[in-house]
Amino acid sequence: MQSTENAFVLDNALLQSLSKEYGTPLYVYRTDIMEKQYKRLKQAFTGLDTHFNYACKALSNINVLRFFNHLGAGLDTVSIEEVQLGLNAGFTADQIIFTPNCVSFEEIVEAVKLGVRVNIDNLSVLEQFGNRYGNSYPVCVRMNPHIMAGGNSKISTGHIDSKFGISIHQTRHLQRIVESYNINVNGIHMHTGSDILDVDVFINGAQLLLDIALQFPNLNYIDFGSGFKVAYKPGDLSTDVELLGEKMTNLMEHFFEEYGKRLTVEFEPGKFLVSESGYFLAKVNVIKQTTATVFAGIDTGLNHFIRPMFYDAYHHISNISNPDAKERVYTVVGYICETDTFAWDRRISEIREGDVLCFHNAGAYLFTMASNYNSRLKPAEVLIHNGKHHLITERQTFDDLTRNQIDIDDLFSNNE
Repeated sequence: MQSTENAFVLDNALLQSLSKEYGTPLYVYRTDIMEKQYKRLKQAFTGLDTHFNYACKALSNINVLRFFNHLGAGLDTVSIEEVQLGLNAGFTADQIIFTPNCVSFEEIVEAVKLGVRVNIDNLSVLEQFGNRYGNSYPVCVRMNPHIMAGGNSKISTGHIDSKFGISIHQTRHLQRIVESYNINVNGIHMHTGSDILDVDVFINGAQLLLDIALQFPNLNYIDFGSGFKVAYKPGDLSTDVELLGEKMTNLMEHFFEEYGKRLTVEFEPGKFLVSESGYFLAKVNVIKQTTATVFAGIDTGLNHFIRPMFYDAYHHISNISNPDAKERVYTVVGYICETDTFAWDRRISEIREGDVLCFHNAGAYLFTMASNYNSRLKPAEVLIHNGKHHLITERQTFDDLTRNQIDIDDLFSNNE
């Protein structure tokens, strides 16, 4: 496990300048950090033929997708719309893996028409797939290893009560379906979904998957998902990907010898690649002191940044308008008509009304999970590339909010 001392800090003056130019709230991303994280993973797994598919549900702006395509990554998608985004961003169909859950079979048919790699995590759906396609279209199967790799239970997908994956205890049933329909299984997959703290836990899950892989002689690749943890605050722990790469290389070499041929190894990092590249800027509307608490109320809420409320996620907060002031204790809250608390009793440089606060590690699962709750508008997105900043998503307007609504003028007229 490795720790960080807030290594990816952006200059306060630049952040303040961006907040003035584009307004707040504002999402800001850095391609240099995305590239650094991607190259770190590539270097950690140089002993294997390893492909990394960016999990675009973390941050799906088409410019970010194009950047990862430029770096040489593939794309992990979970909806047919993400597949279409990937194709529009320049990925070829064979670079995209489609791993849906609980979607209609029609969506899987559409993915086949588009020619992308399909990953199925349900025996019933696999049987439908075999009945329709036989061995004419290759398919990957997603297994559930029944392990907890760490992290919040809401982002854990590899445990026994998870809706994701085919249970490792259903392997014999899986084989019967594959044999009955002569299905061409060319890949096998798992994804714990958790923040991996203990590399050995991940290795144990990988070994379970490899034991099952031995029963499928025509594999081309094995996909181990992701779950790599990033550090959220100074001194926090992150996944030691170098150690993981070393142990995975040793594990795979033994497997290849037993399997009789070498396969491609794939991973699907999302948060690991973009989280630390992002900053979320918000202006302080009010300072409100009660009998027990000093609240800093900001011009955003769970509609733009739901992770602290949904996952109890910690995000470091700095006051970029008054960084050198003495620290005081604040509870940072939003403007939504819900209890949208970003941080309880947090020590932050003295906050004044009008100051701009910066939330760090804000590249993953912010904009993609944003909504128009309370009829609030979604913020703009800005990308910093090669030292220059670029607007990549315009701030919504009221017209955007009502664009698809149909106003039936005479529906409630007095003539009815």
